[in-house]
Amino acid sequence: MTGFRLGWTRAWSAFAAVLMLCAFTAAEAPAAKIETLEIASKTGVHVFTVEIATSDKERETGLMYRKELPDGQGMLFDFRPEQPVSMWMKNTYIPLDMIFIQADGRILRIAENTEPLSTKIIPSGGPVTGVLEVIGGTARKLGIAPGDRVGHPMFKGR
Repeated sequence: MTGFRLGWTRAWSAFAAVLMLCAFTAAEAPAAKIETLEIASKTGVHVFTVEIATSDKERETGLMYRKELPDGQGMLFDFRPEQPVSMWMKNTYIPLDMIFIQADGRILRIAENTEPLSTKIIPSGGPVTGVLEVIGGTARKLGIAPGDRVGHPMFKGR
């Protein structure tokens, strides 16, 4: 009988470990859809591969818990209909550029190199339809600025 209990305990422990691994992996899992997005700036057209965050859960989690974000990749948050938006960096380990985008695809504001793990509120500065998060320093490196146009089906200007 002791052998059965020991086996059951091991099986239960293994099951619990798998559940914990699944929960950890889910926290780092990408949003449901991956799409491309273009930004036309004075320095040219810049193409990004973005995860689309459309559900409350996806928007709430965003890029939290990620340890890296390669150049040319990011997350696009869908906040339709257009509205003022506030973001923060709680549980986000890497600095990000937050690019706030109006319904017509124009960049309203850029919050550059946001502070990791901060709960400081980062406002959009006006009504926006989307927020693009990319690795910190990207906007400056590529010459992306307010007024530049974002090409993606989410925005009417495309």
